[in-house]
Amino acid sequence: MGSVLKKEQIQEFTRRITQSNKGGLVIVMYDILFVYISDAKEAYKKESWDDYKEAIRHAERTIEELISALNFSYGLAAELYRIYVFCRDSLAKAMYKRDIEEVLMVERLMKRLYEAFSETMKQDTSAPLMSNTQQVYAGYTYGRDDLVETCQNYDTSRGFLV
Repeated sequence: MGSVLKKEQIQEFTRRITQSNKGGLVIVMYDILFVYISDAKEAYKKESWDDYKEAIRHAERTIEELISALNFSYGLAAELYRIYVFCRDSLAKAMYKRDIEEVLMVERLMKRLYEAFSETMKQDTSAPLMSNTQQVYAGYTYGRDDLVETCQNYDTSRGFLV
């Protein structure tokens, strides 16, 4: 099994990242974290301890990314830092003790933060961080269950402009 993002998940997260502003990137990081937590819970149920540890390690790295994204010029960053460190440390305990309760506690706490960030993001109208990216349009085609994304203005030099 392994705790590796599936190809479709990687494509979806990549697309979302290219279209996101700073706050949107935080939301994407949370979504990635929840995929790894879900992988850990699934591995725990199957008693697949190598996969469990791998999923926890990926979740810890995702929290490290959230920590590195904090802007300490805002007072809230210090509070978030403490919560993130607590969650990262709880995941470390969960890995070594094989304690799913620690994972579930981290998931509940991070979901509460996620909901707060999601509400805040509704008010964020800043432009995406990446410019010169493909425009993605999604819609239904002839099949009633088929969702097709179409990219317009393909350019090999898309992404960050230096």
